[in-house]
Amino acid sequence: MPRAGPLKIKLQLYVGEERAFGPGRADLLEAIDHEGSISAAGRSLGMSYRYAWMLVESMNHGFVEKLVEAAPGGKRGGGAVLTDAGRRVLAAYRSLEAKVVESARGEALDQLQGLLKPEA
Repeated sequence: MPRAGPLKIKLQLYVGEERAFGPGRADLLEAIDHEGSISAAGRSLGMSYRYAWMLVESMNHGFVEKLVEAAPGGKRGGGAVLTDAGRRVLAAYRSLEAKVVESARGEALDQLQGLLKPEA
């Protein structure tokens, strides 16, 4: 999650009451892209395979197009890849995060930071 001094930005997108996307899911998409599988991505983030798979299913149901395509494991090894939609969602989310952090910088943040106790 992006930080601007003591400020930590956590953006979450919802479809109705259901969380569709947020920082953990963005991290999972990046890990799937890097690792090539849901289980390896989950392990790299300290998530169980079951939890990582649940997040992928949730993302795939929350968007018009699937974000991740997964092939079952077995003798050929399976794997997972981001779809074009997955790459677009991830890029747009990271761009929005950066813009929110940048817009948060300024007088109000400086004022709040001045009122915080110093780091120990």
